[in-house]
Amino acid sequence: KARRRLREFDVGDKFSRLPLPRAAVLLPLTVRGGRLHLLLTVRSMQVPGGLRGARSFPGNHREATDKDDTDTALREAKEEVGLQPEKVEVICRLMPGIDKMNNLVTPVVGFIEDTFQVTPNPDEVSEVFFVPLEYFVKPFNYKTFSYKTSSGYLTRIHCFTYDDQEHRRSFRIWGLTAHFAVFLALVIFGERPTFEVDYDLDNLMSSSENYFINLYASIHERKKSNL
Repeated sequence: KARRRLREFDVGDKFSRLPLPRAAVLLPLTVRGGRLHLLLTVRSMQVPGGLRGARSFPGNHREATDKDDTDTALREAKEEVGLQPEKVEVICRLMPGIDKMNNLVTPVVGFIEDTFQVTPNPDEVSEVFFVPLEYFVKPFNYKTFSYKTSSGYLTRIHCFTYDDQEHRRSFRIWGLTAHFAVFLALVIFGERPTFEVDYDLDNLMSSSENYFINLYASIHERKKSNL
C-alpha cells in the first residue's frame, strides 16, 4: 500500500530544469516491529557550515559524476552511513524543497531491510536513529512557528522532539527534514495530522505543488529584483 501511494506522488524529473543549485536526500524507510520507520542522522560536529549537529536525512549537493537526484541521494547515503545503493529499493522522488541557501533539494524515497547494519562515517555523521513514520502525523511533542525565507516568503516550520528509548535521549527534528518527513507521512497514511499543515489534504498533490511553486516564485522574483 505504501509503495502504491508513493508512486502516485512521484514527480520524476518535473523540476529538474529549474535554475537552482541541486541537492538530494534519501528518505530510508524500513519496517521495525511491524511499523514503518525512518532512518535519520545526527551530523558530525566536524561538518563545515551550519549543519553541525543537525538532524537530517543522508544527502548533500549533487556532484558532476551524479546522473540524477537518485544517484546523488544513494551516493551520499553510502558515504555517510555505509548503505550500499543495491540495498535500497528506490520508490520515487517526492516534491522538492528549497533550503536556506536556495538549493533545490529533492527527497528520494527508498525501502531498506531491517537487517541493515549502520556504519556511520565519523567525519560526517555522529549518530543514526530511527523514528516511527506515524510520529510525523501523531507526535507527542510538537510545536510550530512561522518563518520568513530570505526571499520574504512566509511559511510554517514544524518542530518535533522524539524521545528515543533505544538511545535514551531526545532528538529534535525540524526545518526541511521535518517538512519532508511530514509530507512523506501524509502521502503514505492518507490521514489528517494532529496539527495544521500548509496543504489542502483533500488535494494533497496539487496543493503541495502549488506550495512549492509559490516558494520558488518568491525566490525567482527576489533574484530578478536583485538584478
